Amino acid sequence: MTNDMNAITFNRQLGLFVVPIIMFIGLILLMQSAWFLSNLDQPLTLGITLDLLLTVPFIYFLLIRKTDISKTTVVPVMIVGLIIGSYFLPVEHQGYLEVFKFWILPIIELSVIGFIGWKVRTAVVKHKSIKNDSPDFFTSLKNTCYEVFPRRMAELVAMEIAVIYYGFINWKASVLQENEFSYHKKSGTPGLLIGLILVICVETIGIHFLLASWSHTAAWILTALSVYTVLQVFGFAKSLSQRPIIMLDDRVILRYGILSETEIAFEDIEEIELSRHWDKKDKTSKKMSPFDELDHHNVLIHVKKEHILHRLYGFKKRFKTLALHVDDAAGFKERVEGLL
Repeated sequence: MTNDMNAITFNRQLGLFVVPIIMFIGLILLMQSAWFLSNLDQPLTLGITLDLLLTVPFIYFLLIRKTDISKTTVVPVMIVGLIIGSYFLPVEHQGYLEVFKFWILPIIELSVIGFIGWKVRTAVVKHKSIKNDSPDFFTSLKNTCYEVFPRRMAELVAMEIAVIYYGFINWKASVLQENEFSYHKKSGTPGLLIGLILVICVETIGIHFLLASWSHTAAWILTALSVYTVLQVFGFAKSLSQRPIIMLDDRVILRYGILSETEIAFEDIEEIELSRHWDKKDKTSKKMSPFDELDHHNVLIHVKKEHILHRLYGFKKRFKTLALHVDDAAGFKERVEGLL
């Protein structure tokens, strides 16, 4: 019954997007018509621009105002209108679009970023008041982004912000609480990620000069992508020390930086063992680390039913046995068994 209700709700919400899509298609057909191109003048250009940037988003807002869909999704609809206008309106008649693009859009973007920052801060402050629960920036960030963006887009936005936050803003050393366990101090992952950064830097320099002899543009594009990759890897590495494993009264929250995470209720744990063995052929067995064989483990958690391991950008893996590394593996096992 619940699944049927969820399906009905999803279909109803999906239907709300049909109206703006039909309106956008109608405006595209109008802009491609011979009549439009032969009668194109300033008032008509202004009217089309207002329809793309204001009328369609406003009608979409009226459709969703009494639903659970975030009102901030009006902004992506507005951006879609901007993209359509930039592609289908003749370049010489995009003056109003340019004004919106360079003067109004940045204000909207800053407002959305400010809203996200305020919501995240509020969530973190709320977490601090909860007993035995450490405020986790990434969790608060994702929950906030889910309220602002569609789910898939929210995963992307949250990950990009988290990389910057952990890599370049949060330099304060994390102090472990009594119910927290680290996994990066005796693991080879930090060294692996640092080595990866060095390899990318060295290869980028060599390939840059090689490509520059053929195309300076291609060389700089590759260099920019490499720099972006280095920043991401650095953020991944820094997040390992900032997001420890945490035990609550009824469950354990397992984290691997911002690369992967899952929650397991104590009542769902069948067995926990200290072992470096892992049957990678077993499809129900997964590793907490996304690096698989490149990263060792020392703990196996067997669960009674399938659980979901959340990976980068919203990807998911199902498991019944989870292999992970814990710096104090014996202490971790003892505490879990004491809470079972």
